[in-house]
Amino acid sequence: MKNPIKQLFGQTAVYGLGIVLPRLLNYLLLTPFYTRVFEKATYGVITELYAYVVFLIVILTYGMETGYFRYASNSEQKEKVYATVLGSLFITSSLFIVIMWIWGGAVSGILGYGANPEYIRWLAIIVGLDAFTAIPFARIRLYNRVVKYAVIRIVEVSVNIALNLFFLYYCPRHLDSSLVSLVYKADIGVGYVLISNLVASMIKLILLSTEILAAFRSTFDRKMLAILFRYSYPLLVAGLAGTVNEALDRILLKHLIPPDQNPMELLGIYGANYKLAVLMTLFVQMFKYAAEPFFFSKSGEENARRLYADIMTFFVVAGLFIFLLVNLYLDYFILFIGKDFREGAHIVPVILMANLIMGIFFNLSIWYKLTNKTMIGALLVILGALITVVVNVVFIPRYGYVASAWAHLLCYSVMVVLSYLWSRKYYPVPYRTGRIMGYMAFALVIYFTNELFLHELFKYSDMTGLILMLLFSVVIFVRERSTFNSYKYG
Repeated sequence: MKNPIKQLFGQTAVYGLGIVLPRLLNYLLLTPFYTRVFEKATYGVITELYAYVVFLIVILTYGMETGYFRYASNSEQKEKVYATVLGSLFITSSLFIVIMWIWGGAVSGILGYGANPEYIRWLAIIVGLDAFTAIPFARIRLYNRVVKYAVIRIVEVSVNIALNLFFLYYCPRHLDSSLVSLVYKADIGVGYVLISNLVASMIKLILLSTEILAAFRSTFDRKMLAILFRYSYPLLVAGLAGTVNEALDRILLKHLIPPDQNPMELLGIYGANYKLAVLMTLFVQMFKYAAEPFFFSKSGEENARRLYADIMTFFVVAGLFIFLLVNLYLDYFILFIGKDFREGAHIVPVILMANLIMGIFFNLSIWYKLTNKTMIGALLVILGALITVVVNVVFIPRYGYVASAWAHLLCYSVMVVLSYLWSRKYYPVPYRTGRIMGYMAFALVIYFTNELFLHELFKYSDMTGLILMLLFSVVIFVRERSTFNSYKYG
């Protein structure tokens, strides 16, 4: 049999073509671009609007993506489950777009964008399309059509980037062109970010037409929908609470930072520096895409729990490698954002570690997904959300976005500890907690040694970071080689 750990991380790497490459292109091109063509306050608008997107996507998918994997994996009713889920999301996404188009003006006034109600209407269409297409993408993942997944994602992001560059760079410099005068209005400004995204989402919908039409091979089943909803609605609760952990800070910063400190400018700085942790974010995300169907498919095997434990170890090791890479070479990563935004770089290590711990929580979540105790998972994430709210509300007025960064780390850490303790009762997995904590401590020692001593001592030498990375890698290789090789190859 194939080495399952190699299989999973191989799939993770392939999904990286569809997840990492597009978002890396966004990071390498759009983040430096935005932080140079927009002022800090204007970039704060983008940061805030896309924070709302995170909440809305969770609401409009209402846990059905995981429900689809749960009931379509190893099932003879794959197509019926797919048709039911896709039909349900089509109805809800369409209703959302219609409602927001009608009442977009009122909503924009509440959010402080009364002068630009079109922002909210455009955003509603983007969110509705993205929520609906989540299930065709899930079908592609279930059938391991990773190349198709990657191609569609790359086309989507390429269109988005090209239109951003056209509207925000080319057009302002060629106002005398007949083409520009036809399609460009200077007063739309930051709205072109949304227009570019909207066009890219529509093209994505067209490219997914084959997957969407596949739903007509079966029928919508109300009884199946009831089963799916009973399983998935706690995941909606957990997802909403999770988005509180992920995105609420970007909404609260605008309202809790004293007006005399320019909250929108600080929000822009926070949003830009948050993206410097993009490698960790992308790693966790592409791992999720590969791991969720993989975990369900392996659940019936005899050594499943041992496999889950070993995957956790290798996941943490890979995450710590990224943590060290970004921090040891932060002087280079910071060049991707504009000079005016770099004052917030000190939060990057905190955000990196918080995102790694969030990935650990995802690994642990397999216990309540397999035992159908999704409500416990929801309770864990709700607790994390409460911690996020309290820390942000209490400390943002005094410490600004630094409090938001630490709130991420604290809430995910509490969630991981409680989930691990709960898992030992319902679905014990022999995680090597001592070794994992040892690796994390080792990585932190390397980081602090470099930060406090070596960075200044060898300020102009990149070899220091390379040597520290090699040291970490050699220790891990020696310790984990036997574990990796213990799985048989085909």
